[in-house]
Amino acid sequence: MIETPKTMKRHMDDIVHYFENGATNVFLEAINGTIQSLKLSARGYRNPDNFIAMIYLMCGKLECNLPS
Repeated sequence: MIETPKTMKRHMDDIVHYFENGATNVFLEAINGTIQSLKLSARGYRNPDNFIAMIYLMCGKLECNLPS
């Protein structure tokens, strides 16, 4: 019980920010998980440009309007 007020005091800016904006880092963690899964599924890319292109493709919310 002694550590709880100390922890809250250290993180007070983040706590206030959450209640003002309702923002957390969940979105960033989800993107990080997607990137880690891309890295594992390919077991390595030929060069970093290919890996970055896959990240943009999977995380970039790209809309491809293909003719039907």
